[in-house]
Amino acid sequence: MQDYEGVTAFLGEWGPFQRLIFFLLSASIIPNGFTGLSIVFLAGAPEHRCRLPPSANLSREWLNASIPRELQGGREGPSRCRRYRLESLANFSALGLQPGRDVDLSQLEQEKCLDGWEYSRELYLSTIVTEWNLVCDDDWKAPLTASLFFVGVLVGSFISGQISDKFGRKKVLFATMGVQTGFSFLQVFSTSWEMFSVLFVIVGMGQISNYVAAFVLGTEILGKTVRIIFCTLGVCIFYAIGYMLLPLFAYFIRDWRMLLLALTLPGLLCIPLWWVVPESPRWLISQGRVQEAEIIIRKAAKTNGITAPDVIFDPMELQEMTSQKHQTHTILDLVRTKNIRFVTIMSVIIWMTISVGYFGLSLDTPNLHGDAYVNCFLSAVIEVPAYIIAWVLLRNLPRRYSMAAALFLGGCVLLFVQLVPPHLHILSIILVMLGKFGITSSFSIVYVYTAELYPTVVRNMGVGASSMASRLGSILSPYFVYLGAYDRFLPYILMGSLTVLTGILTLFLPESYGTPLPDTIEQMLRVKGLKYRQTSNSTRVSKDEEESPVILKSTAF
Repeated sequence: MQDYEGVTAFLGEWGPFQRLIFFLLSASIIPNGFTGLSIVFLAGAPEHRCRLPPSANLSREWLNASIPRELQGGREGPSRCRRYRLESLANFSALGLQPGRDVDLSQLEQEKCLDGWEYSRELYLSTIVTEWNLVCDDDWKAPLTASLFFVGVLVGSFISGQISDKFGRKKVLFATMGVQTGFSFLQVFSTSWEMFSVLFVIVGMGQISNYVAAFVLGTEILGKTVRIIFCTLGVCIFYAIGYMLLPLFAYFIRDWRMLLLALTLPGLLCIPLWWVVPESPRWLISQGRVQEAEIIIRKAAKTNGITAPDVIFDPMELQEMTSQKHQTHTILDLVRTKNIRFVTIMSVIIWMTISVGYFGLSLDTPNLHGDAYVNCFLSAVIEVPAYIIAWVLLRNLPRRYSMAAALFLGGCVLLFVQLVPPHLHILSIILVMLGKFGITSSFSIVYVYTAELYPTVVRNMGVGASSMASRLGSILSPYFVYLGAYDRFLPYILMGSLTVLTGILTLFLPESYGTPLPDTIEQMLRVKGLKYRQTSNSTRVSKDEEESPVILKSTAF
């Protein structure tokens, strides 16, 4: 009996049909690039200080001296959250006393910003921070907003696979695109931070669900060779293109509502794709809808200028294919033996740390020296060579050393940021971008490496559990950035240290490059240093597998 790929081999690998699907599905990922990180500009926090009421009866000298001076990031500036008590200042002003000469300002009583804040409009005209005063005592709400988006991503990643398996890849892809676009549009009309945040959770659910649906649809329609490129370069680079568009939109649109509207509208361009992108023939066959699958394949053959055989799917072969029973496995199998337990724990730690570094550096770009828009654009551009280098490494070099090298590069340069003299701002930006380069490369490599370490019977669950750990890392990442308010270098020290430690941990994993993919837990590569009990089911690859090994060289899932 032939498998699906053998049956549809007559279509070829890279005809007009495959090229169309490749580019349309990759292009559908572009909105995910700017939606996922739009919070960088939507929740930008401009310089601010306490507002003085128009009724304050103060002389010009006392108006200028009404805000205390304090150190911020190593530089002295006006306090963002405190002012001198207005009642006292009014009395001094009425008596004709001069600040600093007649009155020692350091001895004056201070108070909170009881009349709100004045915000600089140099960088942003408005953000959700200036709209709802998410500063000072409420400054924790801005990072929480980003975390809530990633909570939505976490929930969406839970349900996207299940609904995609039940209702089909195409329906879920376009339905979740609608969720992402529709609820982003509703956010434009948010009347409170609470409303904005709840809608943002739903946007996060839609964002990851359509990403996963497009990814699965592409891998199931495209042939093996093209599928590898789609997984490692197509999806990732088009995501980076969307990320690059974000600072361009934000530069020209400085009001957060108009910016969000502009980022939402491109989603409408995906509507015509409904009549071009087909359902997955593999999924249709799994549901017993063979005739529909055959119609799609015949249309693909016509597009490619190929004559399809009279009979594509033999009924007897289909019955045999669908009647095969497989042993069921549960999530507990990921910790059943000492070897797989070690691999699972290490994978969870590695994925979570890489995610903290990637999203932490992406969200921190407005806090770098220089222009926030240029820094964000550089952070997006650096991802393209990172993905290309990762693809080259996956094709030619061992996984363990490739990933460890990428992590060491990313972590070490982040640790060096604190040593850069204050006047060398460009050098510190270069180091941060090199850190982003290393961490992004490792993020691309870890998908492949993890998939190769787990056996076929639990590979989906293993990669899924690791991916879930990555979502938890993304939820935590805004608070790593938030620590920069207390010490400018603390986020880089923490992310750099964790990344270097993760690089060291990677060296303890077994090497999977050039080895056959394990099918059972017993066939998994052994972690060196662990003691194993000898069992009758020793790890042994069948003779057929040794003669014709199946090696996952650069496919990502």
